[in-house]
This record gives sequence, C-alpha cells and structure tokens, in this order.
Amino acid sequence: MNEFAGTTILVVDDEEPQRRLAARLLATYGYQCVEASSEAAALAAVADEAPALVLTDMTMPGGSGISLIRALQVSHPDVATVMVTGRDDPDVAEVALDGGAYGYVIKPFELSELLIAVSSALRRRALAIENRGHRDRLEDLVRLRTRELDESRAETMERLARAVESRDPDTGLHLERMSGLVYRLACALGWKRADAETLRLASVLHDVGKVGISDEILLKPGPLTPDERRLIETHVAVGHGILAGAHSELLRLADIVAWTHHERYDGTGYPRGLAGDEIPLVGRIAAVADVFDALTSNRPYRTALPEHDAYEEIRESRGFDPAVVAALDTVLSEGHVQLESLAEPLRVTT
Repeated sequence: MNEFAGTTILVVDDEEPQRRLAARLLATYGYQCVEASSEAAALAAVADEAPALVLTDMTMPGGSGISLIRALQVSHPDVATVMVTGRDDPDVAEVALDGGAYGYVIKPFELSELLIAVSSALRRRALAIENRGHRDRLEDLVRLRTRELDESRAETMERLARAVESRDPDTGLHLERMSGLVYRLACALGWKRADAETLRLASVLHDVGKVGISDEILLKPGPLTPDERRLIETHVAVGHGILAGAHSELLRLADIVAWTHHERYDGTGYPRGLAGDEIPLVGRIAAVADVFDALTSNRPYRTALPEHDAYEEIRESRGFDPAVVAALDTVLSEGHVQLESLAEPLRVTT
C-alpha cells in the first residue's frame, strides 16, 4: 500500500514521451501527476498550486533541472525534488544533490528505482516539515519566554523606582519624564531603539539612592543649606551601594547611570569629579535629561523655565557633553516638547 497515495507530483521533461511515461508509471501507484515541459512552465505550475514533489529532467531548452531545483529551494522550500538524467556521472549527481535535490534517478530507470527515489524523497520532505514545525514552535516559545523575562525585568525596575516615588509625589512624574527624554536623546545620538529602551529602563533608577535621604531634607520646600546639600549628594553613593554587583546587565547599567548622572563634563560634578569622556556616555545622557526636566518643572522655591530657556542654560554651561546637548536640540527642534508626552509606561517595548 502506498502511504503517499494521492500526493501530487509535477513531472518536468521537455521530451513528451519520457514525461508521459514517468507520469503514467507514478499514477499506477496512486500519485496525482501533472506535467510541465520546461523550467518556466514548471515554476508557473508550482506558483499556481505547489505539488509535494517535482520530478525533473536534468537538461531542458531554456533552463535546467538544477536551476529549477535551486529556484524552488528559495520560493517553495517545502517542495521535494528528484533529478532525472541520462548521464551516469557521479559529478552530475553531486551537483544535483548539492543543489538541493532529494534524490537522483538515471535513465533508463526501472520502475522500482523510480518509486524508491520518489517515496524516499517524500519521507525526507515529511520529516523536514515536521522538524521545521518543531523549530518554529521552539522559536515561538523562546520569544514568549523572552517577552515574559522582559516584562518581569521592567516590572522589577518599576517597583524599585516606585520605592523612591513613594517618598515624594512629584518624583514619579520626574522619573517617567526624565527616562522618556533619555530614550529620545539616545535615539537622536544614533542608538538602536532597543538599546535606547534599555537605557530608558535603567535611567528610571537614577535616584534610587534617595531612599537613604531623610524626609526632612528630601521634602524640604525651600533651598537646601550647604550641609543639607552635602547630605543629599550622598544619594549617588547610596544608589551605587544598592545596585553595585548586580548580576543583571540592566541593573549594572542602572548602577552606572545612578553613579555618574551628577558628574559634569567640566569636572565640577560629584561624587568623583570625573570630566569629559571619563564619564560614561549613559551618565552624560542622563545628566542632560535630569537637569532639563528639573529646570522645566515647578518647584516650591521657583517656577519652571520655558523649554527654550532651559535648553539655553544647559547649552551655555560647560557641565554637559556638547554632543548630548546637540541631541537635545534635535529633540526640541522636532516640535514643541510637552514634557508629559515624554513619560512612557515603564515597560519593554517590542
């Protein structure tokens, strides 16, 4: 009994007697056969309704069995192919098999040889399709697990950030506006969107060290005294202590941002007085985003600056990387930036 009875086979040969003979022999064993007399006709037939297998002659006017097999590998990889030729030449067989043929039959052939080659090719095809299905399901599973990991990662970052936000109701909006601007600055600097998104998530924790600052200082409505300023500046060291040594790449990046976002390009920042390229680029980006949001937000002791004035203040300062300042100009030049529009959900985009 033929396990592949009813399977469609396209027989391709420019010699009609040979083509009809092969089709008739295969039909006696239950195969559904269609015919084509050239490579072009075969490709048209496959495009109309793909068969399970193409049995093709080696040499044909205006094309060849090899080029047909190679074309089918690209356009219809699920179609099995068997080469038929009158040349008993190992080199020809090697070319056919290297080209993607599942089998090779030499004319004149015995019926048993043809049937064995066809059934073997169809079994290989079935196995290849099954394996491809397993691979596709595995890839789907990997994508699902990756997405779940990304969502878990984002949730972890959000929860840590909310620990800071709970201390100060204004902090939450700052975190989202600042991190949204970090994303746009990174994109303006030519970063890939996925990398900019990772930095956005990491920058949410730039002030995580403020959990170690007392409410009396953190929530003070007026300007800080020098001693209070020194105390609040310790939040970068506290944040570094919280995040340092993490195994997560994202948390390691968050550590760099938290540790360096108050450094200044001219060396006047803290905690280590780094200057220029000594400051990691992620810290230089976060510094501009952090200060821009602070300048354009209302505070109990001052009103918000217009965006243009805030940009000019940053541009005229020597404390910020000129390349990042230019990126800020690019972001602003794209249109009036409503800071609320910079706030994005704390999640990984896909």
